[in-house]
Amino acid sequence: MLKNHYDYIIVGNGLAGLQLALALSKDLFFKEKQIALIDPSTKTTNDKTWSFWETKTSKWNPITHQKWQKAKVITSKKNIELNLDPYIYKTIRAIDFYTEAIAQLSPLDNIHFLVEHVTSVTENETVLVTTKTNNYTANHVFDSHITDNINSKLSDYISITQHFKGWVIKTKTDCFEEDTVTMMDYRLKDGNQTTFNYVLPFSKREALVEFTYFTENVVEEQVYDTYLKKYIKDYLKIDNYQIVETEIGQIPMTNFPFDKYNTEKVTKIGTAGGWVKGSTGYSFKHTENKVNKLITNLKANQTPSKGLFKSKYTFYDKVFLKVLKDENHKGEWIFEQFYNKNTIQTMFRFLDEESTFKEELKVMWSLFSWSFIKAFFKTL
Repeated sequence: MLKNHYDYIIVGNGLAGLQLALALSKDLFFKEKQIALIDPSTKTTNDKTWSFWETKTSKWNPITHQKWQKAKVITSKKNIELNLDPYIYKTIRAIDFYTEAIAQLSPLDNIHFLVEHVTSVTENETVLVTTKTNNYTANHVFDSHITDNINSKLSDYISITQHFKGWVIKTKTDCFEEDTVTMMDYRLKDGNQTTFNYVLPFSKREALVEFTYFTENVVEEQVYDTYLKKYIKDYLKIDNYQIVETEIGQIPMTNFPFDKYNTEKVTKIGTAGGWVKGSTGYSFKHTENKVNKLITNLKANQTPSKGLFKSKYTFYDKVFLKVLKDENHKGEWIFEQFYNKNTIQTMFRFLDEESTFKEELKVMWSLFSWSFIKAFFKTL
């Protein structure tokens, strides 16, 4: 191997980068490939929580922090109870994922962790990756950075930001239904916007409570604090609690064509590759599915990004985002229709992009309204 040259370079050790590295490391086809992962962070803090659903035991079970078979969606009009069977809703703490991934990858001779800050990725006969201290080349680069040329064009597309702040709180008495996730509670709102609370109970005395917006503009951090305090006091009826962890984040929900930035030698991954579900912000299982497709393409000597997206779901997301952008107050109504008029199993298959056309028609019909008719024709 030439000095500083690798078969593959993965830029960014987040969810997508580490899931991809794990998949490459477990496939004998790539045993002789030299793979570098470049990130300025050593990933030693718990910076987020990922939740997802699945029907069977998976490779993520050893690091699953908690799981549930019941959920509810609460609106100002009704309380919708959801029996998830055969699905199980699961959550993974980022620190547990990072720690496990690095523990599996570090001993391997063909995997190289480089703690550096990437400044540019330039495609020529090979791909040049420049950091603040070194230059590296690779036959192919998987890049998780949202570059300036993408950022500058985001405003030309339908874009909503899912932004949130969450507290993991502990109480001295039993306060939480430990077997039930509150996926969305719309009773507490910030004005006429789509906002909701999300509650993941880890036990009867510990839970992640999160205040979330689906809006164009973000808010100051203290705004989340105000609503979290009010929700915990007035809706969860908890006066005494200890905040043991905090997480804050922003997830783009957009119809931006990230896939157009993939080339023969550079594949955008993660958020930068459009791997976050545009209409919901869910990413964990979408990332796993996209990684599996990349691996299949690489082994078939195809362009890695070939066939990563299904156009009909891209269209559904676009219609949904158009309604949320033009009539943001409709968010509560939309999700009430989703979960009241469809089974949760149908909704999960639809959101996983595994639904039948009949199921898709049923989901779209449940949202039949003038708002959606307008959005449909505007997005054609």
